[in-house]
Amino acid sequence: MTKKIEKTTGKEGGAVSRRGALLGLGTAAGAAAIATSALAQQGPAPSPPRIGPPSVISSPPRDFSPNNPVTYPDPDIITIDPEFNALRVNNTAIHRLFTGGMWDEGPAWCGQGRYLVWSDIPNDRQLRYIEDDGRVSVFRQPSNNSNGNTFDHQGRQISCEHRGRRIVRYEHDGSVTIVADSWQGKHLNSPNDVAAHVDGSYWFTDPPPGASLYEGMPDAPGGLRNMNGLLNGKVGQPAGSGVLKGELPSNIYRVDSSGRVDLIISEEAFGGGGNGIAFSPDYKKVYIVSRQVVWSFDIAADGKTIRNQKQFADFMVDGIRCATDGIRVDIYGNLWCGSNAGNNVGYSGVTVWNPAGKLIGRIRLPETCANVCFGGPKRNRLFMTAGQSLYALYVNTQGASPG
Repeated sequence: MTKKIEKTTGKEGGAVSRRGALLGLGTAAGAAAIATSALAQQGPAPSPPRIGPPSVISSPPRDFSPNNPVTYPDPDIITIDPEFNALRVNNTAIHRLFTGGMWDEGPAWCGQGRYLVWSDIPNDRQLRYIEDDGRVSVFRQPSNNSNGNTFDHQGRQISCEHRGRRIVRYEHDGSVTIVADSWQGKHLNSPNDVAAHVDGSYWFTDPPPGASLYEGMPDAPGGLRNMNGLLNGKVGQPAGSGVLKGELPSNIYRVDSSGRVDLIISEEAFGGGGNGIAFSPDYKKVYIVSRQVVWSFDIAADGKTIRNQKQFADFMVDGIRCATDGIRVDIYGNLWCGSNAGNNVGYSGVTVWNPAGKLIGRIRLPETCANVCFGGPKRNRLFMTAGQSLYALYVNTQGASPG
């Protein structure tokens, strides 16, 4: 059973009043003065013990198993600004729906099938959560170490493949279409995340993490990430593997319905490679993650030119960097962002920002959260792929994108 948070100060609050805390400090100060006077007669005082920051996780650690319900409102859903209260549901809780992956990313909701698909990248598989009975099963294996997934406005699944170094689309008849695998005759690196535009185009990021042993396949000798040729991408892979080389920087691209791939912004111009990507509800802005924060761009009238690059927020919470990876936007324009706070336990999970870039709420998870998406029959359930697990929470808003 989850107990109250043991923090006595700050926005997350506690039971100790300001006056009580000051009285306690005053008593402690008097005692310290007496002790200091006595110790002064005995030589230098020893160094005081190191005091850690107040706990910001449930104490004792929360048990997410089904037989251990949490009291309402869930203490790990945190309002930072009153604006967030309109988005939260106080008689619901965070649920862990699955654990047992290695590094889970790319959740996407299929409205017709009423299921969630996501990628367990190192295990080279896609998993599926079925809404009606809560069952989780392997959906595709191998998956070419797929990472980001989404569904387009025609209900087709779009996936980013690390090992295939391409974007693919699963058609309604079961066939697979290669949407993009190169730009100007050069192979892509390892597409990471993709967003479907209402005009039928797909926008995607292409950083290099998939050119690794753990999440994909190393470059062939001489590639940008295997210049000395020591890594062998053919080991343990199907025949014909290990021949692709990284040839491009980590650019951002747009591919239209004809298959034409255009450069949206280069890594050099952007100031870093891209990661998560999402559109505003009116499709007049695009949000792109780079250097673990979100940047916003205005989309020009031609639908494929961006301008006015701005840092959306600094992703600092209580002085702690809540680095983000994947993002989704709700119908009100709020950004829901996965949070990786490293060893700062209690700050990983999800951060929620209003359209002006103001932090309004947080969702605490016991694992690093990479990606999120909205799903469920009403598209009002937030799914979170976090480390080895899948979590879900009902919210009082809906996702702006189809999947």
